[in-house]
Amino acid sequence: MSKKDLRLEYSGYVIFAAKMVSVVTGLVFQFIVARALNKTEYDLYFNALTDVAGIFALLAGVLPFWAMRFAARNKEGAIKTGIVANLGISAAATLTYVLLIPLILPALGISAAYLPVYYIVAIQIVEMYSIVGLEACLQTRIPRKIGYGLVIQQFCKVIMGYVLIVLLGQLLIGVAVTTIIAFALQIGYYVRLLAEELKQRFRREYVRQWLKGSIINIYNVAGGQMATFVFIMLLAYGGDGARGKLGAAAIIVNVITYSSFLAIALYPKLLAEKRSEDITVSLKMVLMFAIPLTIGAIALADSYVTILKPDHADAGPILIFLALNSLVSVISGLLGTVILGFDTVDEESRMSLRQLVRSRIFLAFSLPYVYAAITLPTTFYALTNFAHDQPFQAALSVSIITLSAGLATFFIQYIIVRNMVRIKPPWKNIAKYVFSAAIMGAVLYLVPHPTRLTMTLAETAIGGLVYIVLLMAIDKETRKLPGTILKNLR
Repeated sequence: MSKKDLRLEYSGYVIFAAKMVSVVTGLVFQFIVARALNKTEYDLYFNALTDVAGIFALLAGVLPFWAMRFAARNKEGAIKTGIVANLGISAAATLTYVLLIPLILPALGISAAYLPVYYIVAIQIVEMYSIVGLEACLQTRIPRKIGYGLVIQQFCKVIMGYVLIVLLGQLLIGVAVTTIIAFALQIGYYVRLLAEELKQRFRREYVRQWLKGSIINIYNVAGGQMATFVFIMLLAYGGDGARGKLGAAAIIVNVITYSSFLAIALYPKLLAEKRSEDITVSLKMVLMFAIPLTIGAIALADSYVTILKPDHADAGPILIFLALNSLVSVISGLLGTVILGFDTVDEESRMSLRQLVRSRIFLAFSLPYVYAAITLPTTFYALTNFAHDQPFQAALSVSIITLSAGLATFFIQYIIVRNMVRIKPPWKNIAKYVFSAAIMGAVLYLVPHPTRLTMTLAETAIGGLVYIVLLMAIDKETRKLPGTILKNLR
């Protein structure tokens, strides 16, 4: 691995640009889906493709976690071994899903008429495992190419979605098939990029070590999955449309989390070099975009949820709390990267369970249990006592609880990182970002809030322009940014 391949800023900007392109394509696709599906089908859209399928994709990142760490340290055959082994796990997960889904639907109160849709989604489980494994390996070699793969997937999704859903009238099934075809093209592109690495020898000794280490990964995944049961409770107790309101708001605020991709090369760089200066650079890059994206989402919250589906016009307050939670999760993700990047428990390719349990990786992997301990009982209490069959109140309660739990785990992460490495926060830069974003937010809040997609995107672009102009006027580094990007591209 060469430093040239893992250029921190260049890789981040390429992937962030791809993510911002996907914002437009993603909004177009969600516009197609939201307008085509009725309230019940829209709830099932999130339930099938996210909630239920996500349970069976729990182990998708277990082996890629170790494969990426081995590949970043140039262990021969790590990439092929990680991808092939992950496909083996996906086969078992998909078979389990197919066998259990006829029992799961009645338990959730979902009609058997939707069973064919859930069967089609089984293919997506294999694709989830494939994409996670391939992207983990690409991140250690040519991370910028992940952005190109995303663009391919997004444009395919819009084209296929229009054909299947709008022209052919295949509603829920059309959404599932569209997603599967788009992911398949993305996977094909990634496989081509890693063709040479896939010719190397499959190393069974790596798998044995990874399986040993996977105990703490599964521990982490189980904790994370516990927290997702708030969505199941929302579907069960929140009333018709509650899950859709939260899901629609979540689609918008996901844009904020895209800023974390600006630091995509940080993890492999820390594994290879462990330079605290890289953390400061990544923090500046991420917050330069995460802060204005958060404030912009808050200022135009009502417009963003309305353009997806007019029925969700009241979901603006839900989006505000989710936007704040997304900003917290972005910073938490960066701290998590630091913890994983500085830990050396597997540096010699051999590790014992005792070493793993005593590592800071295990400590970081325990945080989802803290998160779940906060969200699960409070969500159940809120939905059964104050928001039962009240869609808006239920979704709003879940968004507030989610933000509270995110803040709690963030402070714990900060304490862990502070005891590992000294980070110099770029306070002056952050103050400039906040000032410029606040002016932008005020402008967006005061102008009329549109309800049409084109006008909302136009106002968003104007807000972004206000932010960039102000920031360039007060920040020398930002003024140099266009030239730096062009230089990197050349």
